[in-house]
Amino acid sequence: MKKTLTLSAITSGLLLWASLAFGQITNPIGSSDFSSLLLKIADAVGKLIASLGAVMIIVAGIFYLTSAGSTERIGVAKKALIYAIVGIFIGLAASSIVSIVQNIVGAT
Repeated sequence: MKKTLTLSAITSGLLLWASLAFGQITNPIGSSDFSSLLLKIADAVGKLIASLGAVMIIVAGIFYLTSAGSTERIGVAKKALIYAIVGIFIGLAASSIVSIVQNIVGAT
């Protein structure tokens, strides 16, 4: 265990030294200011929320199919479906919402 830990520490140290020696540290995010960073984060989170909304539509369908006529379980399935549709809408509109807020605040 100690050999593995020592070897990994040495390897990461050498890699860090090599990247500093060459001076080729690049920007992995690709944004130069805070507003573009916010837009990229909102886009990524929006895609994640929209994907989860699509999965929740399937879950709501399973809730409905397994309700066996119970009005309470059908109500749960309808609520899940409504929340999933709202989540997809918010997920798809996430970057637009951030742009609107930036325009209201005055950020460029």
